[in-house]
Amino acid sequence: MNPGLWFDAVLVVVLLWLAWAALASRDLFRGIVLFIAFGLVLAMAWVRLGAPDVALAEAAIGAGLTGALLLATWGRLPGQDDGPPEGESPDEEAPDDD
Repeated sequence: MNPGLWFDAVLVVVLLWLAWAALASRDLFRGIVLFIAFGLVLAMAWVRLGAPDVALAEAAIGAGLTGALLLATWGRLPGQDDGPPEGESPDEEAPDDD
């Protein structure tokens, strides 16, 4: 069997697994990271299909821009705060500027 065909088969399996894992993930951050990885692997598939222009668009828009927007949105969701910064206890109040 041709080594290129083996690579294509592995690429398809990885794409299917990434798609399933991103959709089935209960952890939102993990789902976003898997979505970004899916976009990058899909870009490799487009290169293998002989469409480098589509691969660049997929990597830039599908994985890069969309992934950055999803991560920025995730960071703004309520409940993503891990608590007060180090050295501060949650009971301390900010000093008044009076």
